[in-house]
Amino acid sequence: MTSPGQGLTLAGTVMAVTLTAHSILNARLVRRPVRPMTEVSERVSILVPARDEAETLPALLASLRDQRGVPDLEILVLDDASTDDTTAVVLAAAQSDRRIRLLHGAPLAPGWLGKPHACHQLASAATGSVLVFVDADVVCAPDAMAATVTLLRTTGLDLVSPYPRPIAITATERLIQPLLAWSWLTTLPLRVAERSARPSLSAANGQLIAVDAGAYTRAGGHAGIRAEVLDDIALLRAVKRSGGRGAPADGSQIASCRMYRSWRELRDGYTKSLWSAFGSPGAAAAVMGVLGLTYVVPAIAALCGSWIGVLGYGAGVAGRVVSAQASGSRSWPDALAHPVSVSVAAWLTGVSWYRKQRGNLSWKGRSIG
Repeated sequence: MTSPGQGLTLAGTVMAVTLTAHSILNARLVRRPVRPMTEVSERVSILVPARDEAETLPALLASLRDQRGVPDLEILVLDDASTDDTTAVVLAAAQSDRRIRLLHGAPLAPGWLGKPHACHQLASAATGSVLVFVDADVVCAPDAMAATVTLLRTTGLDLVSPYPRPIAITATERLIQPLLAWSWLTTLPLRVAERSARPSLSAANGQLIAVDAGAYTRAGGHAGIRAEVLDDIALLRAVKRSGGRGAPADGSQIASCRMYRSWRELRDGYTKSLWSAFGSPGAAAAVMGVLGLTYVVPAIAALCGSWIGVLGYGAGVAGRVVSAQASGSRSWPDALAHPVSVSVAAWLTGVSWYRKQRGNLSWKGRSIG
């Protein structure tokens, strides 16, 4: 007779094997920008929201100044009430490159969150037929903009989000950061998601998003998602609701990003937004429970000598390796700690909901609620 523990281990193993098989398929299907054979003929607006980004902006701006294959390019940087030298950094870069222009952000309007408000102002000032939103902590390869715009146009999509290669140095970064790409490479049916208007079939990364300007306007722009913490996914969903199509892509060859540089930054960065990823505390608990069953239970069983558990744990590790190789993340030995990664992600989700319900979520000195 099978015990409850053995039944859970078997169920988790079956799911781990199935999801890993799906990630292998997605690794073959995922869109990847390639260097275009000809120059981009349309005007492209690169839009950078910046709040206290004096440390990261120099590298981004240097990489944007080196862009090739996009002769008609403007680079707009909005200083969103920074308290550091963000303005001075942008002005210094603008002195040697007329394509760079500094915008001073308006005071945060009621009902808006900071980043959507900044992006709305940037889009209002842009003149390109393609809008490329780039976070200040991203560094782009010289062909990044040309390749991204070409991907947008050749696929017929209205929005593409090439995920930059995650730079993860500390132990906590290496545990959590690869889960960004792993989550959609493992669970999202990519080709179906491109055609579907279903909100649940949406994945995007605000670090790098290119959207057709007309589609952006039809979707209501950031004005329509002014209070969304996960504004990147919300923008894709808005594009879909207005009849457009969009999808994530592997951007590891054209850009990189180190989001957080300490455990405190990582914890606060994720807890500010994870609560909004699942809709309700119950849904969040259900999702994390399924992930625990799939990736943690087999690992525990493996430690107790279960060969089914070994198979499930191995499948989870293999899926992490597949997604890491498909997204430019580090594979070894990090993938071996995948059950720990999932457990920490579940803990961060719980902390996020706890802080949300206490009303003490904040980011960069601004309350989120």
